Amino acid sequence: MRDAAVLQRGFEELRGNIDEFIRGKSEVVRLALVCLLAEGHLLIEDVPGVAKTSLAKAIARSVAGASVRRIQFTPDLLPSDVTGVQVYDQGSGRFEFRQGPVFTNILLGDEINRASPKTQSALLEVMAEGQVTVDGHPVRVPSPFLCIATQNPVEHQGTYALPEAQLDRFMMRINVGYPDGLADEVSILADGIARRRPEQLTSVMELDDLRMMIRAVREQHVAGNLQEYIASVVRATRAHPEVTLGVSPRGGIALAAAAQAYSLCAGRAFVTADDVKAVAVPVLNHRLLLTPDARIEHRTPESIVRDILTTAPAPTGQGSR
Repeated sequence: MRDAAVLQRGFEELRGNIDEFIRGKSEVVRLALVCLLAEGHLLIEDVPGVAKTSLAKAIARSVAGASVRRIQFTPDLLPSDVTGVQVYDQGSGRFEFRQGPVFTNILLGDEINRASPKTQSALLEVMAEGQVTVDGHPVRVPSPFLCIATQNPVEHQGTYALPEAQLDRFMMRINVGYPDGLADEVSILADGIARRRPEQLTSVMELDDLRMMIRAVREQHVAGNLQEYIASVVRATRAHPEVTLGVSPRGGIALAAAAQAYSLCAGRAFVTADDVKAVAVPVLNHRLLLTPDARIEHRTPESIVRDILTTAPAPTGQGSR
């Protein structure tokens, strides 16, 4: 594996490039890139106009050689518009498969919850297994494959709630939020006046370098006591009195992978409990279903995950088991 400091510099160059356009949201950008390096899919949820799509485009533009496709999800979108369709070729007398937009490295799914549940489910196989089944035969999509989807809050008009099975395919759900301060707001305004777009960003990383970093993430050491800690956090969500549906084993695997990526971005070759805590909320929050009483009390999945993190005993240091 390459030197941890070299990998960290590569990550910081990528993050800094995106920070040039997504003003004042450095931690949001960091989490989005951690999700990318962990080979996860990212769901960005927030109100309209806070740069959800711009963040996705900025990530895509920063990696040279990566193919990028976009789907604008609408109520009349069909599953075949996502995965592809069989077309009859009169010349050959055979049906040929025309690949859909999922055959790419980075897929931007804009306003995913405006499509019907049937169309949303077309993404399940490709997000989980990196393939599309055509006439009973699997067809692989390019590697790496990352789906960055945006959605508006479910209480907004014209939206469909994503089913639990679809939400569970996303490694992280994050919010961008409004600008933190006046200076950031002014910078965003200035970029808008100058008609600055994420497509104008300069690529700072080659696709092969991204693949190398992804491979390095897989090699990050997760000690036995850290694995036990991750499992205990996951199991605590299922036993929590305000939760009707806790985190699945898939969620635990996602938490471990995200912690591996976070540790690499911090310049280390091993995972610590602090890495797990840093990614636990965005990895776990969308996997919890709360009880009616908890919702009446205005409890949120994020607050419950934070409560669990404060009570679950965490190992110290790198660990050795």
